Amino acid sequence: MIFFLYQGFWCDTFFIEGVMRAQQSFRSQPSDIVICSAPKTGPTWLKSLTFAIVTRSTFDDSTNPLLSNLSHDCVPFLEVDLAQSSSNRDPNNPLLATHVPYSSLPRSIIDSSCKIVYICRDPKDSFVSNYLFFVRILASKDMKPFALEEAFELYCQGVSSYGPYWDHVLGFWKASLDRPDKILFLKYEEMMEDTAVYVKKLADFIGYPFSFEEIEKGSVEKIVNMCSFENLSKLEVNKSGKHREETPVVIENKIYFRKGKVGDWENYLTPKMAARLDSITLQKLNGSGLTL
Repeated sequence: MIFFLYQGFWCDTFFIEGVMRAQQSFRSQPSDIVICSAPKTGPTWLKSLTFAIVTRSTFDDSTNPLLSNLSHDCVPFLEVDLAQSSSNRDPNNPLLATHVPYSSLPRSIIDSSCKIVYICRDPKDSFVSNYLFFVRILASKDMKPFALEEAFELYCQGVSSYGPYWDHVLGFWKASLDRPDKILFLKYEEMMEDTAVYVKKLADFIGYPFSFEEIEKGSVEKIVNMCSFENLSKLEVNKSGKHREETPVVIENKIYFRKGKVGDWENYLTPKMAARLDSITLQKLNGSGLTL
């Protein structure tokens, strides 16, 4: 895969074209809920949780589309599905997603009253997850990937999909401080630690709060369990299905599900590599008030 630098971030041509079209033509609605993230920081999970929250009164435990569709197919992707026209969407689904950095979002998203939910992750886990994601994609196409050490060096230099990673995170972090009513900033590790608390916080923020009766009936826990890695990864659609079969970026659904664990980087990075990445992160985030 070849990356090009566009508006300060690295992206391949397929997605750059989509970003440009979205910037030119996408028109956000006040009711929109935009799920933003750098790749491999938890968006598959966050999309599932948010979709389940929004649609909980429409579907029951056995009919939710998440049980028969990859979450990426339930939440349209700005750079692909909506790049040509804002009308290419279900009027009953306010959700959309993007990997675009905050500074490159379409002006209609930034200027409108729509909600933005952003998720980030420890750069060490994000790097490892991203690297292994591409390894599995290339293996499915009988192609040889970069060595981990080579990919790590590029990552440290800021060359990664939609990176530099720290710029991506800081863009949304600073915007969330300026506009806390518009942007909810989440950390993958904190959500993993107490998912139910964050599901309620997420529901409140996007305008779909749980009632006292729903909480008493265990609606929050049902969503947490349905959207868990253990449950989603075992669904037939996520074991044998394919995503975007009609595009040049077709991917087997199972590639989106590896481990979903915090701290798995320890199985791939040497202590020296981890220390280097931690040092870069401290330097990049210095003075921002954010820790990863």
